[in-house]
Amino acid sequence: MRVIALVLGLLLPFLANAAEKPAPASPTAGSYEEGKQYEIIPGTTKPTPGTKIEVTEFFWYGCGHCFAFEPILEPWAKKLPDTVKFTRSPAMWPQRRPGLPEDLMSLHAKLYYTALATTNLPKLHPIFFEALQKQGKQMIDPKEIGEVVTAAGLDGAKFIATMNSFAVQSQVTQADARQRMAKISGTPELVVGGYYKVSAGKAGGQKEMLEVVDFLVKKIQSGG
Repeated sequence: MRVIALVLGLLLPFLANAAEKPAPASPTAGSYEEGKQYEIIPGTTKPTPGTKIEVTEFFWYGCGHCFAFEPILEPWAKKLPDTVKFTRSPAMWPQRRPGLPEDLMSLHAKLYYTALATTNLPKLHPIFFEALQKQGKQMIDPKEIGEVVTAAGLDGAKFIATMNSFAVQSQVTQADARQRMAKISGTPELVVGGYYKVSAGKAGGQKEMLEVVDFLVKKIQSGG
C-alpha cells in the first residue's frame, strides 16, 4: 500500500499539470492564412473592394459530403448580405467505376441545369440529392429521371426534353470550364470572388469552411 501511495504521490503533480494544460486553440478569423485554411487559385485576379462578391459551391449530387453539407450551407446562404451572391456549379470529371458511364458527373450536372432552366431548382435540388443519397437511384436512365421528376409533381417528359437541349449542354460545358479554372479536385469546395478556394480539408471541417469564407469576404471588402 505504501508503494502505491508513493507512486500516486509522484504521479499527481503530472496529472494535475496535464489537466490544467489548455487545449490547442483553433484558428480565429484573424489567424486564417493562405496555404493553411485557404488557397489562392493560380492565374486569377484578386477582386477589388466595392464589387459584388460571388461565392460558388462546386458540388455533385453523388457526393455524400455535399449531401451532408446542405443543411449547413442553406441557412448560411440565406443570411448573406446583398453584397454577396451565392451560386452553385456542378463539378465533373471522368468516372472509373465499373457499371457506370464515364460521363456520370456530366449527366448529373444536366439535372441541375435542367432544373434551373425549368425554374424548378428550389424544389428539385434536394430531391435529386435524396434520390442518389437515400433512395439508391443512379439518375442515369431517362425513364428513372422522368419518374423522379413526375413524383415531385412536375412534368417528367418536359424535363427530359429540356435536359437534352443545346442550352443545358452549353451550361454544362461552361461549368466544366469553370471548375478547370478553379482547379477543383474534390467536392464540396467553395470559391470566393473567383480568387480564393476553400475546402473542408484545409478549413478543418464543413462548418469551418463557411467561417473561412466569411473571413475572406470581409478581407475582399476591406481591400486586405
